[in-house]
Amino acid sequence: MANASPQNSNDELSDEPIPPMQQLLDNPFALLFLGVAMPTVLYIVWGVMEIVGIPIAK
Repeated sequence: MANASPQNSNDELSDEPIPPMQQLLDNPFALLFLGVAMPTVLYIVWGVMEIVGIPIAK
């Protein structure tokens, strides 16, 4: 038999750069950070909006 199957040439790494979104989604620590930081920031903003919305007592 000759060299390896022709499919191996398609499996080689290409010279194309990896897109930034794929790099982010491939990083479990970045996903963990985003999964903790985003809800924290959203709840803080939500809480500040609720406090600002309380009418001032007279």
